[in-house]
Amino acid sequence: MPQPNDRQTRIEAALNAAFEPVSLSVTDDSHKHAGHAGAAPGGETHYSVEIVAEAFAGLSRVQVQRAVMMVLQQEFDTGLHALALKARAPEAS
Repeated sequence: MPQPNDRQTRIEAALNAAFEPVSLSVTDDSHKHAGHAGAAPGGETHYSVEIVAEAFAGLSRVQVQRAVMMVLQQEFDTGLHALALKARAPEAS
């Protein structure tokens, strides 16, 4: 199956596959970082992610961050420079 061309779609697909989130928002913030370290003329370097997933239940903040970063390692290896992450498990009802 071919990989999507844009980084945002690949990030969304990877996080959906790995964590089956109940909520996921991925935003390309690259335009806010033009001229800064790691910014590229074509963008797709700086993202914000908000994710809520049962997979994070019982994990520390550091464990959740490591899990997300591992899933996105290929993106970091190919030009993703920065990720602002808000991740948590769903609140108990």
